[in-house]
Amino acid sequence: MKKLLIAFTFTSVLVSCTDSKVKDNIADVKELTSPAKDSCSEPFLFTDKNGLVYLSWIEKKGKENNFKYSTLNIDQWIEPITIASGRNWFVNWADYPMLVADGNKNIMAHYLEKSDTAKFTYDIKIISSTDNGASWTASKILHDDGKQAEHGFLSMIPYGDKFFVSWLDGRNTATGENAGHEEHHGQMTIRAALLSTDGVKEKEWELDNRVCDCCQTIASITNNGPVVIYRDRSEQEIRDMSIVRFVNGQWTKPKIIFPDNWKITGCPVNGPRADAIGNNLVIVWFSMQGKKGQVKTIFSEDGGETFKTPIQIDEGNAIGRVDVVMLDEKTAMVSWMEGSAIKAVKVNANGTIEPSITVATSSESRSSGFPQMTKSGNKIYFAWTDNKEKVIRVAYLFIKKD
Repeated sequence: MKKLLIAFTFTSVLVSCTDSKVKDNIADVKELTSPAKDSCSEPFLFTDKNGLVYLSWIEKKGKENNFKYSTLNIDQWIEPITIASGRNWFVNWADYPMLVADGNKNIMAHYLEKSDTAKFTYDIKIISSTDNGASWTASKILHDDGKQAEHGFLSMIPYGDKFFVSWLDGRNTATGENAGHEEHHGQMTIRAALLSTDGVKEKEWELDNRVCDCCQTIASITNNGPVVIYRDRSEQEIRDMSIVRFVNGQWTKPKIIFPDNWKITGCPVNGPRADAIGNNLVIVWFSMQGKKGQVKTIFSEDGGETFKTPIQIDEGNAIGRVDVVMLDEKTAMVSWMEGSAIKAVKVNANGTIEPSITVATSSESRSSGFPQMTKSGNKIYFAWTDNKEKVIRVAYLFIKKD
């Protein structure tokens, strides 16, 4: 286990730190020996209600894709477990597989499998275990439209004794051998469903009938019920962040969380992230003002019905790829990429921002993927793809109590 030296940058309240004075401090972050060492990418981190940390990823061996995961035991990863393999998968830097667990021996995961020869024709395949990973169900297609179209960018989270999922669904789009995102003749939609622990779909809803084509979605559970945040798409090509909430058994209408008014005629492939404790909700997202990238954080105290003023936390060279975890009801840790640097910063709902941390130096290339972050106990864990070595790196940071 080796230590990394991490540089801090001071940020001022409610403004981008490009307007602020800079200080230099040092903190210790520890890098863990990674279980994903050879031809591995697309990491995903998740912590169950008992504090057990899961890392999942794709290992590429020739034409074979292996979906693997490991769990953390006293900062040591157990021997990786392969839960699915295949050659006809759609493996993408931004649309990565996920694995989540409810802490009651139920685990659910997904990957993407090609349904036709066209580039953007693939299905979401669900697999699950009810015995803590000892055995797994046969894979099931999540959506039942039967269309050879794009289905992906899934969010997945335990919800009571079920699992809640949301995803981008291209059943209304026309596809063909040369089809791409901009060749759609219909609209990308966002849908949600409730799954039993063995992966059987019990309910399904369409949440919005026109959304951005290839930005990640995110779901979180508040005291009121699930919320889903995603990049919307207006008729004028404004692609700002929207939220829908499940309240009293009904879904609310889509609502823009903040009007960035970002007009772009293509998908930026840069979705939001969110986390909740009770009805305290935090959302982080990437947008652009002119040609300048911005990362903003926003808090809600009523499950996403209303929001405070957004807090810009980038340092002037943001490319997005965000993540967020709540540390307590008023404070969150946000991560993002600032150029090739993976950054993290503690943000308070009152607008104050602590010194930022450079977790690691990565790459702006697509092959470096989306850095991941999760919290367990008094530690924040990070995972990212080292695209030069083709391995996944993992590190953690102690959370200092105020």
